[in-house]
Amino acid sequence: MRKRTIITLSLIVVVSAIVIACNQTSASDSPTSSTDPAATETKYGGFESRAKWGEHLVTVGACGDCHTPKNMGPQGPEDDSSLLLSGHPAQMPIPQVDRRMAETRGIVSTQTLTAWVGPWGVSYASNITSDSTGIGNWKEEQFIKAIKEGKWMGLDSTRQLLPPMPWPSFRNMSDDELKAIFAYLKSTKPIHNIVPSPQPPVTAKK
Repeated sequence: MRKRTIITLSLIVVVSAIVIACNQTSASDSPTSSTDPAATETKYGGFESRAKWGEHLVTVGACGDCHTPKNMGPQGPEDDSSLLLSGHPAQMPIPQVDRRMAETRGIVSTQTLTAWVGPWGVSYASNITSDSTGIGNWKEEQFIKAIKEGKWMGLDSTRQLLPPMPWPSFRNMSDDELKAIFAYLKSTKPIHNIVPSPQPPVTAKK
C-alpha cells in the first residue's frame, strides 16, 4: 500500500512539473500582452492605441489646416471644431478672383483654406470624416493607395490628387503610420458634407 502511495505521489509531481513547464513555454512563445507598456511603445508609437497614434499624426501633419473649415478670429483663421476634418463646405463659393490671373501668376485660397485656385484649376479639401460622404466606406488599402500613389479614393481608375494636397511628401510615411491615421479618421465624428468636384483650368484667351 505504501509503495502504491509513493508511486501515485511521484506521478502527481511529474505531471505537475510537465504542466508548469508547458505553461512557461506557452507564455514565452506568445506575443507580448497588449497591456504591456513596452509592447504599446513599439506598436503604437508610444500611444495607448492605434487611433490615438493616428490622431497625433493628423495633428502634427497639419491635416486640419486644409481639411477643417475655419472661423475668423482676432489672429486670423481658427479651426471650426464642430466641422473637424469635414472638408470644403458644400455651399461655400470659390474666391471671387480673376481665375486666369490666379492660374498663371499665383495661388488663391478661400479664407477657410479649404478651396484653392491655381494652375491646375480649382481644388477643394476633401471630407475625411467617418461619414459616408467622407471616408466612411473606404477600406484601409484604399487609403494607403491614395497617399502612396496619389490616387483619388485610392482607386486605380481615378484621377491624381490635386494640389495643395502634399501626398508626394506623405507617401514617405510607413504603412503602420498610414494605418494609424486611417484608424483615427474612421473613429471621427461623421459629418455629412458633399464636397464639390474640382474644376479644370479656364481656357486661356487667344
